[in-house]
Amino acid sequence: MKKTILLVVLLTLVAFVSGAIAQGKPATTPAPAAPASTKPVKLEKFSGEVKSVDGMAKSIVVAKAKEEKTFAVTTDTKITKGKEALKFDDLKAGMNVVIEHKKEMDKMIAVTIKVSAPKAAPKAK
Repeated sequence: MKKTILLVVLLTLVAFVSGAIAQGKPATTPAPAAPASTKPVKLEKFSGEVKSVDGMAKSIVVAKAKEEKTFAVTTDTKITKGKEALKFDDLKAGMNVVIEHKKEMDKMIAVTIKVSAPKAAPKAK
């Protein structure tokens, strides 16, 4: 009886080992390429004056005339003033900005924020 059990165990082991050797390396299939029909993200521009900066939500509110828009600022957002790079913490209310943004779901994500110098007040005569 012991010899029969040993024989069955050995045959099972040989079957598994030979199956693993016969299989060899798993065939790698190339990853599917991104669909060719994806459209490039269209960036829109909005310019105005910064009304408020929310550090917790990482967002800014920009107003122009009677229109106000809220933009989310990410770690990928480039913030500049001329050739100088700025940080999110450098944005203050009252700054004039031009924002290039994209829409993701119901949010407007700022891609670039360009800060410009405030317009000089007209000189009194």
